[in-house]
Amino acid sequence: MKSAICIHNATVLTGFSIMEECAVYIEDKKIVDVFSESRFNKKSFDNNVKFINAYGSYVAPGFIDTHLHGIGGYGTEDMDKNSILKMSEILPKYGVTSFIPTIYSMPEPELIKSIKSVVDAMGKEKGAHILGMHLEGPFISKERLGVQKEDSISPVDIELMKRLIKASKNHIINMTVAPELKDMRKLALFCLAQGIVLQAGHTNATYEQMLEGMQARILHTTHIFNAMSRMHHRDPGAVGAILIHPEMSCEIIADGVHINPNLIKLLFKSKPLDRLVLITDSLKPTKQKGSRLFANGEEVFFDNVFYRKSDKVIAGSAMTMIEGIKNLVSYGIKLEKAVKTATANPASILKIQNKGLIVPEYDADLVIFNQNFEIINTIIDGQIYQEKK
Repeated sequence: MKSAICIHNATVLTGFSIMEECAVYIEDKKIVDVFSESRFNKKSFDNNVKFINAYGSYVAPGFIDTHLHGIGGYGTEDMDKNSILKMSEILPKYGVTSFIPTIYSMPEPELIKSIKSVVDAMGKEKGAHILGMHLEGPFISKERLGVQKEDSISPVDIELMKRLIKASKNHIINMTVAPELKDMRKLALFCLAQGIVLQAGHTNATYEQMLEGMQARILHTTHIFNAMSRMHHRDPGAVGAILIHPEMSCEIIADGVHINPNLIKLLFKSKPLDRLVLITDSLKPTKQKGSRLFANGEEVFFDNVFYRKSDKVIAGSAMTMIEGIKNLVSYGIKLEKAVKTATANPASILKIQNKGLIVPEYDADLVIFNQNFEIINTIIDGQIYQEKK
């Protein structure tokens, strides 16, 4: 017997537009139809269909978080598949239906172990889909480390890259690199042939070096404004290159600390909408309770974001995707645009198939949330994983 769900009386954010008083019909793991409420009639469905009355709440494609290190006390630095699986179980609570675990720069043995933990978890998840992995390094700049560790980064090394790809079983989706590093073009062309999306980040690149990276298809960027060369009137740097060139896409951390909200509004005015990707960059202690919190093996403290306790450098975000969308809307961004940065845009930029839109034949990964940005239901592969009572 086929499993089926019909969500009706909904405001549907399809990825193209807002459709009020609509219904979405799901059968097995796929979206079958999106239609007007005026056509909804329970009697026209089989008895096995589960009906969800959205009472006017929003139905959106499930959120895709393409850059997060951990949540709920579990993180990629644990180098344990069970931690990755726990992340998968927790994320639907916040509307996330797919994610890309992000791995810090580490010495090669630890990096390989962390990569393998993600591979071992894939296909065993009981929540959000594990799409693959994002390597945040090790080919990054020592001048723009953030809280990455200098003894864990590496000069460009194609043989090392081959070993990382082998360990990943070809599941590296995206990788943060510094375009200015020696032999980066060679690495970029190699990764391009492997289907890996490179993104400029933790970089001290000049404007000209960013352009050279663009010529090698480094067209996406990691947490804009953070851990990258700033814009100067004589050298636009990495930030300037992203703002000047519409081809460049960028990650946004919309927690109000990593980027001033007025700069986020500038991004939405100056960049094509489909070039903007909302991420959380959330750390292991996000939503974790306890007096002592740790991320990437170092103690952190929370004050709207996480700071490394030893030197008070920002370590990462404590935001969830639904909180990020809520923040964007509070900055004056239209809801449908905010949602697109968390759904259709990451799917398009990172070549994620059949996700990010509410259209027939796409995966039945959906989130229902109300006007207060409270998650009501999260649906993954046509199964309800989160249901507000």
